[in-house]
Amino acid sequence: MTVHSSPDRIKIKRFDAIDGLRAYACIGIVLMHVLANITPKPDSNILTTSIIPWFTDFTLLFMIVSGFSVSYGYFDKIKSGSITPIQFYRKRYIRLLPFYALLCLLDLALSPSWRSVAEAFADITLTNGMIPDVEINVIGVGWFMGVVMLYYVFFPFVVFLQDTKRKALITFVCSIILVWIGLQYAGSESSLNRRYILYCLPLFLSGGLVYLYIDKIRQLSRLGHYTLLMLSAALTILPFVILRNEFNTLISSLAVFSLWTIFAISCSQHSLKWSPLSNKATRYVASISLEIYLCHMVIYRVVEKCGLDRYIDNPNLLYILTSAIVISGAIVFSHIVKFHILDPLINKYVK
Repeated sequence: MTVHSSPDRIKIKRFDAIDGLRAYACIGIVLMHVLANITPKPDSNILTTSIIPWFTDFTLLFMIVSGFSVSYGYFDKIKSGSITPIQFYRKRYIRLLPFYALLCLLDLALSPSWRSVAEAFADITLTNGMIPDVEINVIGVGWFMGVVMLYYVFFPFVVFLQDTKRKALITFVCSIILVWIGLQYAGSESSLNRRYILYCLPLFLSGGLVYLYIDKIRQLSRLGHYTLLMLSAALTILPFVILRNEFNTLISSLAVFSLWTIFAISCSQHSLKWSPLSNKATRYVASISLEIYLCHMVIYRVVEKCGLDRYIDNPNLLYILTSAIVISGAIVFSHIVKFHILDPLINKYVK
């Protein structure tokens, strides 16, 4: 993750371990979606019935990381007035829209209908997160973009709410209470879940809190760093032992993924030259993690039409091979479109 300098806090240029979280999270989400859609299913075991299905919660990890990243890049600038709203939103649109809009138009061309036109319009305008109780099928994972864009819309107000650490903590607690009240009032969990900004707000705010305490995190000793690692590993079992519902999922994800993020930040002070969270592979995948997330189901549908199940009788081998092809295809597609098509066009005509 690349960040900008600020006069208010001592900053480093990169948090490579945060890139590692992004990389593993996007690959995990691909594995989860392939498992959910493939037929026949691989054999039932702890991987296919518990661990890989849990990877769906990595979208919640993305929200915490996004909350941290936008705070790290823009919190002090917005607070000091050194960046205008026009500059802030322009940067966010340039980052989110081009690849996503291209995918929406591609999906629309492959499955044209009036409903698809309406859904694509909501997607491309990044307003699909404002439409209540709607199931968007054009780029089905695009709900994430709608929620993230809504948080960016609110972010200057979030800066006001998190002006001090005390206010930030109060706001964070209030956001969790609001989710609980919303779940009670809605009457069903389908009426308030991760597709709604109210539900996701504590996750984004958690990332903002991590940013506000970043100096203390970076001051952790090596012993504190490894203690944090052991605590993070131990707490990771929490989602597998609690009763699964929307509120418990939110609380467990806040606990687990916030600790993962804090640990990743502390790695910047106590990292080796190479580590599972910080290496060339994770940095590369992280640089196109959003694009992989957005396009992988399109790639899966193409692979599905190839009918690999007609040639491979072993469902375990079929799942492994399909996952490998989808991941590779998503990486190649994302790389070509982002680095060789969109980025040159944006640099030439937009920036």
